Amino acid sequence: MAETICSALTGNWRDEHIFAVYQSLALFDFYQVKTVDCDRKLEIAFRDLEGGEEYDIARLPKVRTKSTQVNTPDFDVRLALYRVLVVDLTLIHGIGPSLALKLVGECGTDLAVWPSSKHVTSWLCLAPGNRISDGKLLSSKTRRSSIRAAALLRLAAKTIGRTDTALGTFYRRLFARTGKSKAETATARKIAVLFYNALRHGMAYNDPGATQYEDRYRSRVIGNLQRRAKACGFSLEELPPEPEIAVS
Repeated sequence: MAETICSALTGNWRDEHIFAVYQSLALFDFYQVKTVDCDRKLEIAFRDLEGGEEYDIARLPKVRTKSTQVNTPDFDVRLALYRVLVVDLTLIHGIGPSLALKLVGECGTDLAVWPSSKHVTSWLCLAPGNRISDGKLLSSKTRRSSIRAAALLRLAAKTIGRTDTALGTFYRRLFARTGKSKAETATARKIAVLFYNALRHGMAYNDPGATQYEDRYRSRVIGNLQRRAKACGFSLEELPPEPEIAVS
């Protein structure tokens, strides 16, 4: 590795080039020191928010993923959040310690200002915006938002679309039917609802899995078809299994 770096730095370096590299390295080292100072200040702020109460750390669920995110503070963010919130937000797929910290920083620890999850998704501009004139629905397109939390949730939705989870299956189903933008918005709304319920009501999220989600979706589709057929005077019957053809 050192040989590769040395060979990459070999060349015709003039004095101004060396000066620019030196300045860049000095700035990098300076920002690294300041980043550590911010982490220490943030860690102290978390301790102040705990209020001196003792929580059973043994009740903290196991880490769902052990991968380290980029630009994560150098202290245990997940444990610090649990001591303050008494709920593990990282159980929600798509929300890691770094994203959970950013969402709490944007929305706060007390979500009582929003009476329900519908209010918070409306504030985030993740719910359909009904434009009505003379009793007619003109458009249900979501409003544009400059709220940082909404952008973070959309990014989490894009990431979760590649996972074998219930939310990932939901994202892929909508992506195939309505496109990328609407799939991201709808999945981000679901993550926002889970975040609200966890922080406001202490809900512990348990992923049902992709298979169970597909089974529930299939049952819902069949039920809708049966109701529509009954309204038209018909009834649906399941086709018998096809007989196996013996190959001689």
